[in-house]
Amino acid sequence: MITGSIVALVTPMHADGQVDWPALDRLVEFHIKEGTDALVAVGTTGESATLDTAEHCAVIERIVKTTAGRRPVIAGTGANSTSEAIELTQEAKNLGADACLLVTPYYNKPPQRGLIKHHEAIAAAVDIPQILYNVPGRTACDMLPETVAALADIEQIIGVKEATGDLERARKLIEQVGDRMAVYSGDDETAYQLMLLGGKGNISVTANVAPALMHQLCMLALDGHAEEAKALNERLMTLHKAMFCEANPIPVKWALHKMGLMERGIRLPLVELDDRFKPKVELALAALELI
Repeated sequence: MITGSIVALVTPMHADGQVDWPALDRLVEFHIKEGTDALVAVGTTGESATLDTAEHCAVIERIVKTTAGRRPVIAGTGANSTSEAIELTQEAKNLGADACLLVTPYYNKPPQRGLIKHHEAIAAAVDIPQILYNVPGRTACDMLPETVAALADIEQIIGVKEATGDLERARKLIEQVGDRMAVYSGDDETAYQLMLLGGKGNISVTANVAPALMHQLCMLALDGHAEEAKALNERLMTLHKAMFCEANPIPVKWALHKMGLMERGIRLPLVELDDRFKPKVELALAALELI
């Protein structure tokens, strides 16, 4: 089982929007050195929405190659077309990914029975561990706990990333499926609380810039050290909030640029962080001695 601090890795880019491959290699090495437990390639934070299929697969391949088995690599392979999701998931398996992260189909608003059939089809087509990903604020599609429960006995489906930040919902989800799959947080501000409820880790934006602290937070929560985890999360809270002062990954890419880890490139329709938010991000980084 993949546990702990799982970074939703950015895709570094040059100013012209082209992928910066040497910077991607450096980020992977940075995370291994700083204690990140696993890496997600080309999720939301990795700008999956604006990479074409060839780039998407190339980024997965590069992260798998650079990681070289030192950490699990989870490939983002979700799509709003089931056939496309199958194609991406199969390619991720061929490229050596350890698991895949499958966001709920976005924009076309499938009913719950459609979600079940979608994930059943992907699991039947590709024999690789698969993690469901529920983020209704992004997708306009909410995978309900009972739908997750209906998929929990499929061998290939090993987990779910629950990104609503609703802890009561997370508690009920863990009660329903926690003995059959891993439940991961997708909300940095409440992640330690979800882990204290029985969750297995956090798929994190904040971990991009504070990997050692996020690994420490996850270990405290997974070991049941509630007060220590709460105290560390309070230290991190300003940074958590700063990472969402504009749409993700705009703030985190600016933060990594300020840390000297990559250029400031990002792809349209996303743009560089607005000047009025830059001091907020820089202060959050400075408070934790990250710059």
